[in-house]
Amino acid sequence: MIVGTTKETFPGERRVALTPHVVPQLTKAGCDVVIESGAGSDAGFPDAAYTEKGVKIVSDRAEVFRIADVVLQVRGLGANPDAGRADLALMRPSQTLIGAFEPLTAFDAAREVAAKGVIQFALELVPRITRAQSMDILSSMATIAGYKAVLLAAGHLPKMFPMMMTAAGTIKPAKVFVIGAGVAGLQAIASSRRLGGQVQAYDVRPAVKEQVESLGAKFIEMELDTGASEDKGGYAKAMGEEFYQKQREMMIRVVAEQDVVITTAAVPGKKAPVLITAEMVRGMRPRSVIVDLAAERGGNCELTRPGETVMEHDVTIVGPTNLPATVPYHASQMYAKNISTFLLNMVKEGKLELDMEDEIVAETLVTRDGEIASPRIREAMGSQQPASSAAS
Repeated sequence: MIVGTTKETFPGERRVALTPHVVPQLTKAGCDVVIESGAGSDAGFPDAAYTEKGVKIVSDRAEVFRIADVVLQVRGLGANPDAGRADLALMRPSQTLIGAFEPLTAFDAAREVAAKGVIQFALELVPRITRAQSMDILSSMATIAGYKAVLLAAGHLPKMFPMMMTAAGTIKPAKVFVIGAGVAGLQAIASSRRLGGQVQAYDVRPAVKEQVESLGAKFIEMELDTGASEDKGGYAKAMGEEFYQKQREMMIRVVAEQDVVITTAAVPGKKAPVLITAEMVRGMRPRSVIVDLAAERGGNCELTRPGETVMEHDVTIVGPTNLPATVPYHASQMYAKNISTFLLNMVKEGKLELDMEDEIVAETLVTRDGEIASPRIREAMGSQQPASSAAS
């Protein structure tokens, strides 16, 4: 079986789906590996690093699609809506694509890939179970986003994070408030603490209080009826607008005291909830900073502009998109470990075998036999398409 990797074509994307350090695991499992020339260069992995591991370098992207049985990508069509469309003409029936494809929202892309007869696995759908932790790209990339968010905040804040005792007087520590204590939020808490910030955090899930406090931050408790605040996959659930309205009212005072606010609240496949209103921004300290990690999903701050840094009411609002691509070396290492582990879970004696009794395989399979194979995606589409291919 031949496994191929192409150069990413999404604007600003510097990651690569396969790094040299995971190649020996693939070859040991009976896979030959090919990669498009220069695919890893922006991430710090030159072609020579791949050839040393026995990888075949090809200069033509079309050649990768022509000879590879399995193609690994960071952002495929759906997650790469414009440039990714060129890959449709290169896909072959029964070829397998693995990567990030935004299947919960990019329905047209999923239909087009299905029409090509391609087998597609979306890693955004990896279930949050113990056995799948090493395949979880959302957690891996969120770790990087949480870390980088703190560096962005520190760069924009006209203060230093740590408390310092100097001959010129005592410098008070910066106050940091992290909203959302998922993987990105916990990493933002840890990174802020390392820089010396005084950190507080909030999450709709009271169960994360212990994790927040274990990192040295104070957990802000709000008397709200959270009900079932997370889904069966361990992700925070979307709450009703009445809940968010009450939450915003209780959060006004807390936000007004901060130097830095980092928001991380996102629900897979849905628009991010607005947690920081224009009124709340108006009440913040002059020159304070908001870093909105939900910018790609519309933003947790009402004034966020995705991909831009703006000044509103004397507050800097940073709306970064695709932060993992700004740390491409380690982001690629982590992503490659995730995707290769996912692939190897299905490789038996050098061949791809789809065990539909395996929860990981069943949950991530999007297209097969010309159809949308995922019941979850079909439900999101509102489709009545039969589930025959998903059960076969």
